[in-house]
Amino acid sequence: MTGIFHRDMEKARDELLSQLAEYRKGREHDITVVFDGYRNGMATQQVSYKEDITVIYTRLGEKADDVIKKMISREHREWLVVTADRDIVNHAWSSGSVPVVPDKFMGIISRACNAGAEDVSVVSENSEDEDDQDEDRDHKGNPYKPSKKVKALRRALSKL
Repeated sequence: MTGIFHRDMEKARDELLSQLAEYRKGREHDITVVFDGYRNGMATQQVSYKEDITVIYTRLGEKADDVIKKMISREHREWLVVTADRDIVNHAWSSGSVPVVPDKFMGIISRACNAGAEDVSVVSENSEDEDDQDEDRDHKGNPYKPSKKVKALRRALSKL
């Protein structure tokens, strides 16, 4: 989610972790963040904890994408995977997890930190309806019923 477009990558990572820690207060969600150590990581994978958030730095030569795929494949549960990477999105769906684009996730996180959790679930469900109407029109079946993927995404986002 932090991408490569930041001058100070450590600052961007710390800001992300701070936002997630603020969101995590009072919630029972397990949050794991995977940072890429592909180019400048350590020889082994590093795992640390910041305010009940698991932070993984991949080892040198290993991409965060690969670690994320392994995690969601190995642990058979429904993960909420925040990514814009098409390959991870496809892998998440095939593994029974639900991918969410970073902008939508961070919007929900920001609203949750600034407002009450009740306001967030209503906003996320309404905005999801608008976003996915065009996507469903090319599919067979009832055009007024959301697809299985849209239903799964709504269900996952409503838990945030």
